[in-house]
Amino acid sequence: MAKKAEAEIESNNGFNLSAFFQSIKEELDKVTWPTRQQLISESAAVLLMVTLSASLIYFVDWLFGLLSQALFATGQV
Repeated sequence: MAKKAEAEIESNNGFNLSAFFQSIKEELDKVTWPTRQQLISESAAVLLMVTLSASLIYFVDWLFGLLSQALFATGQV
């Protein structure tokens, strides 16, 4: 209840830049940061999935291009 009263008092005074940065620091201290190994392995997994997805989209586009050329070919070269 005391924290609520403090928050109300602070909000009545307007914006406090030092309190803002202090609250940012407190919230960042609560973050569980990944280890270097986790960061590397998860980044590699993301890059692999992006590469595979882009390759699949490229292949399907190429295949549909061939099919549409075959289907709509007029015989003129």
